[in-house]
Amino acid sequence: MTHKNTHNSVDTLLQIMHALRATEGCPWDAEQTPESLTPYILEEACELIDAIEGGSKELILDELGDLLLQVVFQAQIFKGRKQFDFYDVAACIVDKLVRRHPHVFERNGSKIHATELDKQWDEIKRAEATNNKTCLADHLPSRLPALQRAQKLIARTYRVDRQAELPVIHQRLLQQIYDPKDSDESWQLEEETLSQALLHLVRLAHNANLDAEATLRKITQKTIKQLDSA
Repeated sequence: MTHKNTHNSVDTLLQIMHALRATEGCPWDAEQTPESLTPYILEEACELIDAIEGGSKELILDELGDLLLQVVFQAQIFKGRKQFDFYDVAACIVDKLVRRHPHVFERNGSKIHATELDKQWDEIKRAEATNNKTCLADHLPSRLPALQRAQKLIARTYRVDRQAELPVIHQRLLQQIYDPKDSDESWQLEEETLSQALLHLVRLAHNANLDAEATLRKITQKTIKQLDSA
């Protein structure tokens, strides 16, 4: 791949962002706050996922740039507040990557088995916690899609051996799923029953090494194409 301005493209990007936020820059960019930009972070991340699943390298490149812009934008705002800048962000993630991968950067001649990585990861995360204790909800953003968040939680319970006992799916719901003709039409599906069923399906996805969020996204997209072509 041929790069334009290979050595200064990042600095040029930072300079452009500085100019946009300056008093004589763009009024819209200048008035943005970390909070006002949060919808764009989510939107750009979702558009990048679409591009990756679509497989177009040109579109992936474009969307990666859009997502990078959100990082640069946020860093410029906090630089203006004299709190940190883009280079501090980069330094922070460098430190974190090295700290969380001792099996790569602190090798002592022995190799760690893949099955031990989760245990090592959890130990490092506990050491990073201010009170040396983490809860299952740590680093599970509330804005994550519900299926994805549930699957991450289930995966974490498996690692720390704290699996919750899930209620049995209501028999009438199973009957509606497998044999709707013989189901009791007088029975109404309630939110709690549906939520239990969804959580069961997410656990099944985890046990089958499937991504529940991506799987639902694929069948939704397939259904859209079928409806559009009908």
